[in-house]
Amino acid sequence: MPTPGRSPVIHSLRYDDAPAAIDWLCDALGFERHLVVPGEDDTIAHAQLTLGDGMIMLGSHPHEGVFGEVQKPPRFADGLVTASAYLVVDDANAHYERAVAKGAKVIDPLEDKEHGGRGYTCSDPEGNVWSVGDFDPWAD
Repeated sequence: MPTPGRSPVIHSLRYDDAPAAIDWLCDALGFERHLVVPGEDDTIAHAQLTLGDGMIMLGSHPHEGVFGEVQKPPRFADGLVTASAYLVVDDANAHYERAVAKGAKVIDPLEDKEHGGRGYTCSDPEGNVWSVGDFDPWAD
C-alpha cells in the first residue's frame, strides 16, 4: 500500500518541452518539484511534481522503450487527450486567476458546478487538460 495520506493513483504525462512544462505546471497550477531528473540535451528523464498529497510524474518525449511507444503528447492525436486530471484546490477563484495569468487556455469557464463546488477546465501549453475546483469528492 502507498504511504498513508498519499494518493495511490499518480497521473503520468509526456511533454515535448518537459523543462518548460515543469515551470508552467508549478507557476500556473501550483505544483511543487519533488524530484526532477535531467536527461540529455535539455530533456527530463523523469520528474515528480506534487500538489498537496497528490503527485504527477512526467518526462520528455520521445521516451525509449515500450512505454514511450504508447504514451505521447496530445499533438500525436490531433490535440485530443484520452485522460485528464482533476485538481482539488481551496480557492477555485484564486486558482483560476493565477492559471489564466500564466497563459492557461480556458476550455470550460469558472462556474458553480451542478455536482457541487466551483471549478473550471483548462489546457496547458502542450494541450494536456486539467480540471480544477474546490469540490472535494473525498469529503463526506
